Amino acid sequence: MNRRQFLMASGALGLSTWPLSLEEGLWNPCLDGLPRALADHDIVRAAWEGIDPAAFWDCHVHLIGVGDSNGGLWITPAMQSLWHPVQYLQRIFYQNASCAERQGHVDEDFLARLLRLQAELPAGNKIMLLAFAHHHDETGAVDLASSAYYSSNAAARDLARRYPAQFEWIASIHPYQPDCVTQLEAVVRDGARAVKWLPSAMGIDPAAPRCDPFYAALARLDVPLLSHGGKELAVHGGAHDEFNNPLRLRRALGHGVRVIVAHCASLGSYPDIDRGRDASPVEAFALFARLMDEARYEKLLYGDLSAVTQVNRLGPALNTVLERDDWHARLVNGSDYPLPGVVPLFALSRMAGQGLITTEQAVLCSEIRRYNPLLFDFVLKRCLRSRGKRLAPGVFESRQVFGAGEPSRRQSGA
Repeated sequence: MNRRQFLMASGALGLSTWPLSLEEGLWNPCLDGLPRALADHDIVRAAWEGIDPAAFWDCHVHLIGVGDSNGGLWITPAMQSLWHPVQYLQRIFYQNASCAERQGHVDEDFLARLLRLQAELPAGNKIMLLAFAHHHDETGAVDLASSAYYSSNAAARDLARRYPAQFEWIASIHPYQPDCVTQLEAVVRDGARAVKWLPSAMGIDPAAPRCDPFYAALARLDVPLLSHGGKELAVHGGAHDEFNNPLRLRRALGHGVRVIVAHCASLGSYPDIDRGRDASPVEAFALFARLMDEARYEKLLYGDLSAVTQVNRLGPALNTVLERDDWHARLVNGSDYPLPGVVPLFALSRMAGQGLITTEQAVLCSEIRRYNPLLFDFVLKRCLRSRGKRLAPGVFESRQVFGAGEPSRRQSGA
């Protein structure tokens, strides 16, 4: 990063919608080669106990770039313009987090770094790459002006084919497109394990009747829907935050779709539409918890743990996820990479002060992140405790949730 970019990014912090922590600075040092002393540390070894690495599929890894590889990636020009300081700042942080800052080689360096990080985890683990659809208007047409970024299904598919031992992939299809069911059938034939939505950014109302044919196809093909829940801060685009209300996913559940709510809807508040359109707002996590506790969704509804340890999500939601061991068989792990590499999004000392981790664990996790944000995310989550409860090992064996064949052995105890 040059001096001008540094000053611009630092000055834009005050405009950012992200709550940030500066306890460890701003920038990812992008160190290569995880030291053996960290890889073999007792805390790291303990984190992997009881977990089958071959079942460890990180279900929430963004495939992003600037399009300089002509490989099906795109970002809005606003993210490269100083006239849009918040979006510009976000791009700077994302590129730094993924160590992809060489001009003209961003897409290439993103992939190379990701492969190096994945190789430092135990053999057999996989990363699930997320495609990401454009924003579409009410007619189903692409709306570039309202789109933040785009990662094509072909880009994710081709990488999974090129690196079958490292990657699986998750498609992204907009349900307003007339051929959405045909698209879904095609990506399933091509090996897609699920479909990813970020409703507000893509312009999708999950409660709209027009989604019914797509939901029927998802249920028929037994393809999970990984849909963002709660307020979105990391991706611009669209003007419909209300689409992220987890209660709007009732329609998909009603069709028998397996729904995975990203981040366990652990941020924001929304009208309690179960009680009418004009009902008072309720925290999104409480709405998610209501759905999780409904017996009819026991075999359909899951929560994705990506981002739940970020500084703006510390509080009752994270504690509840840890303590509700009756939920653990329905939780799946995702890192939200490259966000674990955005240094100001985490406050390890604060977590230690709240008793979620020990000081020793905080120091170790901080050092690991300098080399490998994927391992950092995993070890941090395995260290978490609240009232003596921790996440069960089965939470990190996401493979079974995505239809990979073996009978589930997901655990409900620590």
